[in-house]
Amino acid sequence: MHQQAIKYGLEVVTAEVTGVSEGQPYSVATTGGSFEAVAIIIAAGSEYRKLKVTGEERLSGHGVSYCATCDGFFFRNREVAVVGGGNTAITDALELSQHANKVYVIHRRDQLRAGKVLQQRAFAHPKLEFIWDTVVEEVLGEKMLSGLKLRNVKTDQQSNLKVNGVFVAIGLMPNSRSFFDILELDDAGYIVTDEMMATSTPGIFAAGDIRRNSPRQIAAAVGDGVAAAMSAFKYIQEQGNGTGITNP
Repeated sequence: MHQQAIKYGLEVVTAEVTGVSEGQPYSVATTGGSFEAVAIIIAAGSEYRKLKVTGEERLSGHGVSYCATCDGFFFRNREVAVVGGGNTAITDALELSQHANKVYVIHRRDQLRAGKVLQQRAFAHPKLEFIWDTVVEEVLGEKMLSGLKLRNVKTDQQSNLKVNGVFVAIGLMPNSRSFFDILELDDAGYIVTDEMMATSTPGIFAAGDIRRNSPRQIAAAVGDGVAAAMSAFKYIQEQGNGTGITNP
């Protein structure tokens, strides 16, 4: 897709966006210079929140995962842990229970934040075991994850938990920091859009995981991108910027 787009005139600049100025045309400030644009599509995505403990980055993809739907099958008939206590964590734990023999749910508090229905399903599931008031201090293993070093936040007591995999489900962080002063964001930092990917600022559109209510799947992001591109093209035509383009 990248090669095809370049063939038809796409210009690619590798740089980090640091801000967008208000007013037409927009000025996009980056680490590689400034660029003017009549319309902007933001597709900067989101990042999984990390535990930020020793061994996590080194064993990412080797027992450390952030997506139960993507990687759950690889842990068939094994023992795994899920870190978190919200809807995502409990949904992941229930998903993993279809593959794993045992699923530990590690939560830093003594009660879950997940919805009541999810909690009821989780507490009733024979494969799920809850470890309360506990955080992960270290991810253990050489080439593959072999266990977790845990610490009880109330007693400071440490322990090791032998598992074959850990699924970190403590939330996502949208890469919207560069746009907070020009766009409407929700409480979690996601960009608010309508059904055609238009943001609160005319001429700026958002697609994929960075926007509010995104299902965070590739197929959905591609669909968002199509809608955003069509909306941006329509906006440019309405602005009459003299590009001479009359058809998408």
